[in-house]
Amino acid sequence: MATMTSNKNPIRNPIIRFLTMNTSGQTSGRSLPLWRQILLQVICLAVLASVMFPIMYIVTLSFSSKTTRPSQLELIPKEISFVAYQQVLDKPTGNPVTFNQLLKNSFVLSMGVGVVALMVAVSAAYAFSRFKFKLREVLMVLVFIPLLMPAVGLSTPLYLLLNQVQVKQCADKSIVIQPIAKCEDGKGKLQFNLRDSLWGVGIAMTATALPFAVWNLKGYLDTIPKELEEAAAIDGANVNQTFWQIVIPLAMPQLAVTFFLGFIGHWQEFVLTWLFLSQPEDYTLAMTLYNMTGQYANSVPWNRFAAMAVIVALPVAIVYIALQRQIVGGLTTGSVKG
Repeated sequence: MATMTSNKNPIRNPIIRFLTMNTSGQTSGRSLPLWRQILLQVICLAVLASVMFPIMYIVTLSFSSKTTRPSQLELIPKEISFVAYQQVLDKPTGNPVTFNQLLKNSFVLSMGVGVVALMVAVSAAYAFSRFKFKLREVLMVLVFIPLLMPAVGLSTPLYLLLNQVQVKQCADKSIVIQPIAKCEDGKGKLQFNLRDSLWGVGIAMTATALPFAVWNLKGYLDTIPKELEEAAAIDGANVNQTFWQIVIPLAMPQLAVTFFLGFIGHWQEFVLTWLFLSQPEDYTLAMTLYNMTGQYANSVPWNRFAAMAVIVALPVAIVYIALQRQIVGGLTTGSVKG
């Protein structure tokens, strides 16, 4: 019987053999030569350096006791001073508003909008995913249209709409709510303006956050087998019980992803808050950070600016660490099922 011989000649050059050796550790499938592994590592290190450079620079600058911008590039702190952090926590701006009030405004606004938008979005996404009704496709397209427009383009109609809702005190001491009712003389003392309040900004931010949340959750709910809901219905569960006890637990990873992505945008929201709010007691941390910038670079207290930037970024990191397991699970599951 003739024996089979391999036509592949062994590589005798030790350098080429070293660079083409399999470093993947797999006995089957596509091999990963050493030169390609080195190239991928270099690319990853370059990406890591580009991402970490501004973060390290801001952290180093926040530990400086000097308000001027450093003349040399420093990525390692030469001193560890918490003067900038203390100044920011004691008096973040020239306005008579405390840091705790700014933190409360940002936290209430971002968490409130995130929770409300998530609850409305998951209900709407479930309706689009499971129920068949008239104009279903038309409504889905209408929900998608705001995603095609920039957020700044939606600020003008939201501003005009919310600015119409005002509470005024008339000359006869009666209270009216416009546009439901108006004073007889057409005037009145303004008591409350929905646009110039955290409530109004929250409504506007919820309106801008809903389209993405609905479409993101709708695509995930489509991957949940309907047979699970049918089995629950056979066991006697109604629609509400199926939704809360079957669908919501299965969609929890994607709910965490949607909430986290929305929380980042809500926490760092600047355009709507800057256009709508005018009272210092309603300002957020993002607005305060912008107020620290001056007309010229020399007029900016750079160490306090860097300290405030670090403080603003910390809550996002804390929320990510708290929801890390759900976020990773939602992203990986979505990539496989989607």
